[in-house]
Amino acid sequence: MEQVNVHSQREAPRPRTPWVVGVSGASGTPYAAAVLRGLLAAGESVDLVVSRASRLTLLDETGIAFRDAHWREDLAAWLARGADGKPGTFGVDEASLERVRHWSAGDLGAGPSSGSYPVRGMLIVPASTACVAGVALGLSKDLLQRAASVTLKERRPLVVAVRETPLNGQTLRHLVALDEAGAVVLPASPAFYAGATHIQDLVDFVAGRVLDAAGVPHGLYRRWEGELGGGSRPG
Repeated sequence: MEQVNVHSQREAPRPRTPWVVGVSGASGTPYAAAVLRGLLAAGESVDLVVSRASRLTLLDETGIAFRDAHWREDLAAWLARGADGKPGTFGVDEASLERVRHWSAGDLGAGPSSGSYPVRGMLIVPASTACVAGVALGLSKDLLQRAASVTLKERRPLVVAVRETPLNGQTLRHLVALDEAGAVVLPASPAFYAGATHIQDLVDFVAGRVLDAAGVPHGLYRRWEGELGGGSRPG
């Protein structure tokens, strides 16, 4: 019987295993930008899905028209913009952008549409009530919803940063359904104990909580240390 020397065989290359980041049409594109910056700063790879509705929101909130054919330069402009709307607030590393792959929201044959495509999980930031309903009901009307459904069926982490107010009973039931399916429902609700002095601090707090839920290390906000008044002192 022929013996196989396993030590002489080459190890298969480790597959790229990104986080899927879905951006829906709810207001809150600065949240998405902060999450993307945090993932890239942590050395993570990203598969980005920007819904059709979110492109209208992005245009309204930032003046940036996100185009499939020019997504890299549009993403760079988006990530460089601060939550207060000022361009050039953040530096954008071209090497980091190389770790981003963009999929058109209408491409239902894209990698994240299949459970055999390796990903670490999915973050939907921000999540509109329409997006929440579509994922809870398993509609898969676009790649964002399909990727979320795949994430749930494969038992991978799914974080849904819902950003709507007020919430009606129907949406609350959809959120409960997502929770029961294993998703983390994370309202985009900034806190003030971290000593926020700028709108970017409030945005970064929410983005940091999204990354916490995903288990991605970051330094986006001051953590509670059990001491009253800690957030009011200089960091």
